Amino acid sequence: MGTTQLESVPEPKYWHLKTVLSEALDSEFSVGEILPNERDLAARFGVARATLRQALEQLELEGRLQRRRGVGTTVAPPRMGVSVGSEQHAWPGGPDDAWHAVDCRLEVPPPALAEPLVTGSDEAVHIVRRSRVSRGQPVASELLYVPAASVPDLSGIDAPSGAARARAVLRELQRLELERQENAVELGSAGADESKELDRLPGAPVLVVTTRYIARSRTAALSVATYRADTCRLTFGDFGGVEIHHGPERQAS
Repeated sequence: MGTTQLESVPEPKYWHLKTVLSEALDSEFSVGEILPNERDLAARFGVARATLRQALEQLELEGRLQRRRGVGTTVAPPRMGVSVGSEQHAWPGGPDDAWHAVDCRLEVPPPALAEPLVTGSDEAVHIVRRSRVSRGQPVASELLYVPAASVPDLSGIDAPSGAARARAVLRELQRLELERQENAVELGSAGADESKELDRLPGAPVLVVTTRYIARSRTAALSVATYRADTCRLTFGDFGGVEIHHGPERQAS
């Protein structure tokens, strides 16, 4: 058999450079050390700055490097394991929840979320903003969208805004019987708001975990959590049971 067209394509220059840079990180640099600027690195390895930038972006995506505001590019510590679910499903805000309530506001959600929330295009929902810190650094931010129908008794609670209002919404959710929750993960890049909350530069790689909380056969809440891809290694379930779909069949890893 002859080689396919894809197999005959040479390795991209930036990919080879990424391998060389990775070896240099292991032998010449320590965790937290600042790398030389792009001009000096490009001159050292004899490549264009555009090629160097591609290699650095790939290493950042793989968690080897971090871009820090006002500091530059540094060698990243090993990724930490962050649990995003367990075999025992639970509402957000429970006693074992690692998130911290920051704020809550009543607003119309983005159009893309109106359908899974089963709300009208102009219907306001409670939007709870939460943060997650590990080892003293921010690792994730979350927006939790809660339709008013899920927390009907909230109107009688004297907590107009802020963290107190957020905690009140979370407490009211506990009154519902949670039937199940569904997780989905995708790779993304940090927008303006996420980059500020996570202390990253805009465009930094992130992992976006969307969780639907189902009660009374409908979506009672929808969480969109953004994790730093350079820092976090997400774990699911008590036994790491992440399902992988292969066509019509389903296998468990």
